[in-house]
Amino acid sequence: MRFHRHSTPKIAIQGTLLLMTLMMVLFGTLQADAQEPDKRHVTPVIPQTNQVKPPPKGTDEEIIQQYISGDSAAAIAQLRKDSLRRIYKHYPRLTDLSIGVNFIEPLLMAFGQSYASADVNATLNMWNRLQPTVELGLGWAHNTPDGMNFTYKGKPSPYFKVGANYNFLFKNSPDYQAIVGIRLGYSTFGYDVTDARYVNSYWREDITYDITGERSHALWGEAGVGLKVKLWNRLSMGWMIRYHGILNYGKNEHSKPWFIPGYGPRSSSLGFSLGIYYTFRR
Repeated sequence: MRFHRHSTPKIAIQGTLLLMTLMMVLFGTLQADAQEPDKRHVTPVIPQTNQVKPPPKGTDEEIIQQYISGDSAAAIAQLRKDSLRRIYKHYPRLTDLSIGVNFIEPLLMAFGQSYASADVNATLNMWNRLQPTVELGLGWAHNTPDGMNFTYKGKPSPYFKVGANYNFLFKNSPDYQAIVGIRLGYSTFGYDVTDARYVNSYWREDITYDITGERSHALWGEAGVGLKVKLWNRLSMGWMIRYHGILNYGKNEHSKPWFIPGYGPRSSSLGFSLGIYYTFRR
């Protein structure tokens, strides 16, 4: 194969010309872009409007006005509070007033019990939770205690109690309550001790005597748990098991009270109440 002597310089010149042409085209393109620096390709965006979404059906007028004014954040917060109220109903401060009669002990006395206390009571239900209460009643007794040598006659005497209940079912209807309560009770009363026997072993004498017209008083505290259920319309029934203890009582020179009105036998520590209630509501 033969090569011409001047072929290589010719190829170099042609390559140089081609390179210069490409550089001029590239320079022209960059210059055109530099003349239009603000031109951009953007994706079209749909502009937002100030349209307010309508509130849910049944919304309160106050919340609707918040929607109209554009305060949607406050409206949503108020809707949340309203939904919580529907789940956990909020009762007014003065929910209702119940008047009741405690009748269980007079009923038991008809079946042989030797003492009884009966009262009327009033309970104010606040927020369906806290329930201040007051009880006013009479107590009496007639008993010859087993193993004792006397007969005790407690005259009908008044007593009263003040205290409060707490309803653990405050999120539910007031018709059904589970309560725990405390009471402070007081009574002033009279009693007689009759047919008291005394045996003198030295003289071998059997002496019978009476102690009449004795007066005493007592202060005691109670704590209890109970239930209250609806019977019909505004009529309900409630019961409570009570643990009580005497804080102070009056002692006499020749006797001690066996029975305390509203408390029961002085040596007892448990009591039970059962009553019928009528409830006044707005």
